[in-house]
Amino acid sequence: MNAETFATWLERQGYRTVRTQSSYWFEAGPRVLQAIPYHWVIEPDEAELSALLRSQRAVALRYSTPVAAPWGKLSYHVVCERPYTLEALPRQARQNVQRGLEYVSVEPISLERLATEGWRLRAETLARQGRSEAEQPQWWRRVCRSAEGLPGFEAWGAIHEGELVAAFLGFECEGCYLLPYEQSATAHLEHRVNNAIFYCVIARVLQRPEVSSVFFCLQSLDAPCSVDQFKFRMGFTAKPVRQRVVLHSWLRPVVNASGDLLHRRLAKHAAHRPAIAKGAGLLHFYLEGRRPAAEQEWPDTLADRRNQLLAQLSASMSLGKAVTP
Repeated sequence: MNAETFATWLERQGYRTVRTQSSYWFEAGPRVLQAIPYHWVIEPDEAELSALLRSQRAVALRYSTPVAAPWGKLSYHVVCERPYTLEALPRQARQNVQRGLEYVSVEPISLERLATEGWRLRAETLARQGRSEAEQPQWWRRVCRSAEGLPGFEAWGAIHEGELVAAFLGFECEGCYLLPYEQSATAHLEHRVNNAIFYCVIARVLQRPEVSSVFFCLQSLDAPCSVDQFKFRMGFTAKPVRQRVVLHSWLRPVVNASGDLLHRRLAKHAAHRPAIAKGAGLLHFYLEGRRPAAEQEWPDTLADRRNQLLAQLSASMSLGKAVTP
C-alpha cells in the first residue's frame, strides 16, 4: 500500500512510469509527465527536473509543490480529514445523505463488477460532464482489472434492489485514501445516491487507524472550480498548494514570447476535444505559475484566504525559508 504499488497499477494499464529522487512520474499525455501519487506535495530541485525532461524526452512536467515555493500556479487539492461525521455536514447535505441511505446500501464490491457493470455508470457520468468521447469501455475495464491483486485497491458500490447505481475505486496509500474514480447512474441521482456513497465510504475509511486523510483530486487543468462544489458540500476542503508545470528548455522561449496568444487559440478549439483542453490547461498553469502570486488568477475556492496566504508568502520570503500554510 505504497507509491510503488500505485505506479505498478499504472504500468499494468500500459503507462510508462519512472522514479526520481522526489517522486514517481507517469506519462499522463504524449511526452507529458505527471507526478504520482497525486496527493504528494514535493520540492524537486531544478537539476532533477532537467534530468527527467532529458532522460524521458518529455516536453512538460506537472506536480504539486508547497504554496511557499517560488514557482507554480496557486491551486488546491480536494481533501478530507478526521473527524468526519454526519453531524458535521451542512443541514442540506445531512438530509441528502439520509435520503440516499433510505434508497441504497453502500458496500464493498469486486473489482470485476466495477469493470463490467461500472462502465454504464462511467459513461453516464462522462455524458453529464460533456466528455462522452474522453474514455472507452476497454480502457475502463483495464483500469479496474489492473488493480486486481494489488494491496490497497478496493471498489465500493451503492446498490438499489440489486442494481449498481454508484461506485468508487479507492486506493489506500501511506496514511491517505485516494479516490481516483467515482461514477453514478443518471436516473438515480434524484435519490441522492452520490451523497450516500460519498458519506459512507469516507466515514468508513477514516475510521481505519492507519488512514488520516482522504484525497479526492487536484484542481483540474481544464474544468472550472465549480466541478468541486459537491465535494465541498460533503465536507471536503481545499488544501492550498501550487501546481507547477515545467516546460522543456527549447519550448520556453517560444511560449514565453507568445504564451497568452497560444493559450487563447488552444482554448478556442478546446470544447469537446479533451486533448486540446488539457494542452490549453497546461499552458495556462505554466504561464500563471511564472507570475508573482499576487498577480495570478486565484481559484475561487481560495478567494477567502487570499490575504492570509499572501501574508504568509511575504513572511516566508522575508525569512528566507518555506512556510506551508
